[in-house]
Amino acid sequence: MAKIITSANFESEIGQAKTPVLVDFWATWCGPCQRQGIILEDMVKDGFPIAKIDVDAEPELARRFRVMSIPTLIVFKDGQEVKRLVGLHNRTQLEEALAQA
Repeated sequence: MAKIITSANFESEIGQAKTPVLVDFWATWCGPCQRQGIILEDMVKDGFPIAKIDVDAEPELARRFRVMSIPTLIVFKDGQEVKRLVGLHNRTQLEEALAQA
């Protein structure tokens, strides 16, 4: 299962991560987010560093990173955004985004 990120653990889980992390900004009511979630959970099973932020539960984080539509996927490296993908993406695209970080 992907790590659940909140305002309380963002710095320790993402800001201080030793490797790039793909963070999924999503919501329970979002159909494309649900489809994206299936792809992400498969990636987690294969050892990819994936985290999730529910924009309804964490609106401050959504504002902080200017998430305007979901799903939005951001690759963080050394606590900084290095890549942003908006909308539904396939596994190959997500793996490439992580590899390029």
